Parts: sequence; structure tokens; C-alpha cells
Amino acid sequence: MKIAVIPARGGSKRIPRKNIRPFCGKPIIAYSIEAAQASGLFDEIIVSTDDAEIAEVARQFGATLPFMRPKEIADDHTGTAAVVKHAVSWFIERGDDVTHVCCIYATAPLIQTRFLCEAHDALTGSDAAYAFSVTSYSFPIQRALRVTPAGRVDPFHPEHRMTRSQDLEPAYHDAGQFYWGTAAAFLEDVPVFSERAIGIVLPRHLVQDIDTVEDWEQAEFMFRAIARS
Repeated sequence: MKIAVIPARGGSKRIPRKNIRPFCGKPIIAYSIEAAQASGLFDEIIVSTDDAEIAEVARQFGATLPFMRPKEIADDHTGTAAVVKHAVSWFIERGDDVTHVCCIYATAPLIQTRFLCEAHDALTGSDAAYAFSVTSYSFPIQRALRVTPAGRVDPFHPEHRMTRSQDLEPAYHDAGQFYWGTAAAFLEDVPVFSERAIGIVLPRHLVQDIDTVEDWEQAEFMFRAIARS
């Protein structure tokens, strides 16, 4: 059995009601649900929430809510892995043979079904524990600068002060869209960011982390541009 778990806590602080706020015509969580549905990969697509309004919106778009998330894993400090582990444990305790799970963030409107499928194939065709979305930095991290309290600049890596950018190793970061993993890896608390994970590289124009209102507006600009292309 393969399940999708979409974490959607109700207590967002920086963007109130973030997980169901309208984004280009529909609640933002709808894009994650619909991408999971379109992939055809999942036996069940669930939303893990502690919030009744989020639960109702999720149901309207076809997700299931087999449980409400317990308060002890619905605070500001609980990480995503704990939420996924709870969902997997819930199914297994009821006799379901969960083999793989994909955590999909509720605020990932640029998510593309083809990358969910690519990650699934990479994971199931290897001995990796996870496969998740990454993207490249737009500027070489080896040429990063710090600004001192006096306003002066200081290279983090002075040995690369004069190195041409094309001669530097590319660097990547978490794209914050989805995390495929084996059920065993989540249950055993295997670290996601480790040599046991495969990085699925997304183009930068399909990646926008949404933590602030400015991020939200940027994501809407990107979404509309993609829709016009």
C-alpha cells in the first residue's frame, strides 16, 4: 500500500490560514491533492490536520481524513517526519501493509506530477530510503559573502575569491515540495538528509518556498507565468 500524507496544521502564524488560503483561484492545498490524484500512485491520499475547516476543504477536493491529528504533534515545534510517522503507524496498527509513503507539503502549488512519478521510480528501483525534491542554488555557494557589523564584506570561502563560477561544484537545496520514503525509513527515524536519499532535481522556475506574504506573491507570479507558457 502506498499513501500520500499532506500535513496541514491549522495554526500558521506568518500567513494566517495559510494551508487553505486562496491561491490563483482555489485553496492552495488543492494543488497538492490534485497532483497526488493525477499521479495515480497512491492507494490513499490523506490530509493530517488538527483543524476542522482544513479537513472540510481537503474532503471537498477528494482527500481523506481518517483521523484528526493529535494535539501533541500539532504544535509549532513538531517536525514533518513525526507527522508522517504518526500517519504510517495509524494505518499499520489497523492492519494495512504500508510499504511507501510520500509527504507532500500543502503549500506547494508549483508541484508537478511528473516529478512525483520520477521520485517514486527512483526510490522503488533502488535501495535508497528516500527520494525528495531538490533544486540548484542560483549563485555558487562557494562565493558567498558575510557582511560584518561594520558593513564590510568577508568571503566565507576566501580560497574561491577568484575562482570562475563555471569551475565550482554545483550546490543544491531542499525544494520543499515532496518527500518519498519507505514506510520503514519513517518508522525508524532514518534522517532524510543523508546518503540514503536520492535528490530529484527540479528546475528553479518550479520552486518557491512560501513562508511570508512576499513569498506567496512571488509564487503567484510564477504560477501565472507557467500557466501562460
